[in-house]
Amino acid sequence: MTPLFFSLGNRLRLMVIPDTEFHLDGHAVLTHTYSIYRDSGKDGQIQSKEKALHLDHNTDPDYLGVITFEEPGKLFSYTHNDGRILTHDEIEEIIEHLTHIRDNPANWQHLNDL
Repeated sequence: MTPLFFSLGNRLRLMVIPDTEFHLDGHAVLTHTYSIYRDSGKDGQIQSKEKALHLDHNTDPDYLGVITFEEPGKLFSYTHNDGRILTHDEIEEIIEHLTHIRDNPANWQHLNDL
């Protein structure tokens, strides 16, 4: 899984982990579920957070929840655990960012260069 790193307009730095890998083998495939973490900037954060994916209760203090694309462009859901809950505006901005990424697969290989 290749995490995506970006910041929201309110300067909240995020690390978003797709639950499956994306492939550029002629058929663009990108997961529909994304685990969202605050980007702590710590070395090794990716490996420790990937191990926590799909846990019923995630105790990582940087964990902000999961966004699921039920029907891309139409229906989305946000599920959170304890701790910080994303605001409606933050969720909307993340969905817009992920939708842009999903709609432009040719740019996937350059995402972390931004």
